Amino acid sequence: MDIGIPRERRADEHRVGMTPAGVQLLVAEGHTCYVESGAGLGAGFSDEDYTRSGARLVYSGEEAYGRATMVTKVARPSAAEMPWLRSGQAVLAFWHLATAAPAKVEMLLKDNITAIAYELIREADGTFPVLRPMSQIAGRMSANVAAALLRNDRGGKGILLGGVPGVPPAQVVILGAGVVGSHAARAFSGMGATVYVLDHDLRKLELIAEQDSHVITMVSHSFNIRKVVRFADVIVGAVLTPGARAPILISQDLLREMRPRSVIVDVAIDQGGCVETSRPTSHQSSTFVAENIIHYCVPNMAGVLGRTATHALNVAAWPFLQDLAARGIAAAMQHNAVLRQGVLTHEGQIVSPLISREARP
Repeated sequence: MDIGIPRERRADEHRVGMTPAGVQLLVAEGHTCYVESGAGLGAGFSDEDYTRSGARLVYSGEEAYGRATMVTKVARPSAAEMPWLRSGQAVLAFWHLATAAPAKVEMLLKDNITAIAYELIREADGTFPVLRPMSQIAGRMSANVAAALLRNDRGGKGILLGGVPGVPPAQVVILGAGVVGSHAARAFSGMGATVYVLDHDLRKLELIAEQDSHVITMVSHSFNIRKVVRFADVIVGAVLTPGARAPILISQDLLREMRPRSVIVDVAIDQGGCVETSRPTSHQSSTFVAENIIHYCVPNMAGVLGRTATHALNVAAWPFLQDLAARGIAAAMQHNAVLRQGVLTHEGQIVSPLISREARP
């Protein structure tokens, strides 16, 4: 199979769709990998690393797409990249179509693109094997982000997350006890903060409590959310509705009841955000203030940890990439039920019911 690895073109996206090690494994199995020059620089991989692994360098994104039967990316193709898609090819990426323009879906259908969403590849037990490491990274990053934003020179209220003897620590509220929430709880607790985790799933809350008895768990009823929001120094939005827009858990009216200059890290922003006032930001301009609350709403948090995130992504995605390359797109979809969960469009048809509900005009 011919496999394209283009350079990521979205701002502050330093990950790449495949490592040199992945290229070497695919080439050894008889496949051809076309890597756009400079694609791996953000993750610390030079063009020479790829050529030594057996890749063929190309010098434009259009060529990386044009030569490929399967394209491996990180972020969904930008508007500039969409015309480069070739009829009948497969494109693997974090598509997040719940927040995409409906016209993008129509283009996928018109061009007979097999769009495979990493974030929707789902095991029989309900877990998301490719999304998981990105969620782990975002959860752990949220503690570092919040610690910086609480500083006075970043507009915060001047609070040290862990406090000092005689001075209490920060009060951190995490909405959601999934992968992002559990890793955020571990990171904040490790820094000495007082941590509250809210979720409607008691099983998830039990797991967090078993891992760290210092973390306070609560059921996410609306009155509990209102209670903790009023005293929180930091709120982490870590809710996930697979394939759909995140639910709004904090309204603008409720935001007004928060302590001034508190911090919200809305990790759910790649699915629209769970705070009414949230809107996407970037790593270059990562925050804004609404109702006197600092909002951090960067969709590609892991994008600035290019090396770690790329390795983690490739390890998680490798079984699916290998299966697609070995069997071919249609056969892999037929035989691999886990992979099939992530297929959004195929041969001009919508495959996922999530698109029908969320992304169609």
